[in-house]
Amino acid sequence: MLYCPEKSLFLLLPKPGNMDFNKLLTVTFTLFAVIDIVGSVPILIGLKEKMGKINELKATLISGALMILFMFLGEKFLAILGLDVGSFAVGGSIVIFILGLEMVLGLEFFKSEKNVSAVTVVPIAFPLIAGSGTLTTIMSLRGASYGETILLIAILINLIIVYIVLKSLGPIARLLGPAGLIAVRKFFGVILLAIAVKIFTTNAPGLIHSVK
Repeated sequence: MLYCPEKSLFLLLPKPGNMDFNKLLTVTFTLFAVIDIVGSVPILIGLKEKMGKINELKATLISGALMILFMFLGEKFLAILGLDVGSFAVGGSIVIFILGLEMVLGLEFFKSEKNVSAVTVVPIAFPLIAGSGTLTTIMSLRGASYGETILLIAILINLIIVYIVLKSLGPIARLLGPAGLIAVRKFFGVILLAIAVKIFTTNAPGLIHSVK
């Protein structure tokens, strides 16, 4: 039998069914788009200015814990509280809507907290990072046969990105400058309002129908 280097090389190539890397990319980019940490930069800068500081590591760890918790126990946890995914999403959308109003109108609904730990949890870890959209997306991805390992790695990658962005808020604010920061904050405030309205209108009709 003749030795064929091309054939041996072909045998070493990944088989067409081995699509784990593609799945990882899909899940990672999906979560990145839903978390939208870059779009949250203006409001995070505003919160940091009001509080004086943000515990970046704690915010990242808490949001990561929420993501993993909802990955494994999301629906069961909501069921224990007598809630469903729709009502959870509507509640998160209201908080997001109020944050958007703050950015656009320059009002202060979330009063400045002296306790940094409290604000690190709400509204930073939830709903800005691990919001209702992120948590319900994670539950959906787990049910879409992507595999727990791939989903966990995708969550970890996004948490690293979140931490880097949180640590870079100071340089980003200096880069934009006062005028640029105001313009960007108002623009993303409108985007935040639109996202909140979309989440609300998507889930509220089902809740109203279930009440009837």
